Amino acid sequence: MIGNFLRTNRWAAVVLTFARIWLGWSWLKSGWGKVTGGFDASGFMANAINNPVAKGDTIVYPNYVAFLENFAAPNIDVFNFIVPWGEVLVGLGLILGCLTTAAAFFGVVMNFAFMFAGTMSTNPMMVLISIFLFVAAANAGRYGLDRWVMPYLREKIKGLRKDGKSLNT
Repeated sequence: MIGNFLRTNRWAAVVLTFARIWLGWSWLKSGWGKVTGGFDASGFMANAINNPVAKGDTIVYPNYVAFLENFAAPNIDVFNFIVPWGEVLVGLGLILGCLTTAAAFFGVVMNFAFMFAGTMSTNPMMVLISIFLFVAAANAGRYGLDRWVMPYLREKIKGLRKDGKSLNT
């Protein structure tokens, strides 16, 4: 019932638009500060590896720590590029209402990565708002570029199917 309300109601779309723009601004501001400020995640990663979230002597997220140690830290240059630009793109997507559901999803992924590393800040609130945007789907971008982008993408996908082309190739 609430899912249907979020996905179809025009007044819900208005409220979601304000939430979307606020959340997008938070992402954009954070990401742009990193893009222009010489961001380096190596200290953050080293701290997350050396001081993981633990309950007593037990590491709470051992798989995440292993990911940081074995993949993220050795590829720090990639993450120094992906994190700030990812934040900027999520922010722009949410502010403009363009690919809103995808932007909300990737925002949640980044928020959880920060929380797995032990950072709380505004991350739980941002996840909660993103979940509402994600559940609302296209209605969250009704008053944004999704109004035109989503029908265009649907038609393109339909056209691919009619031509007998697989979307997997």
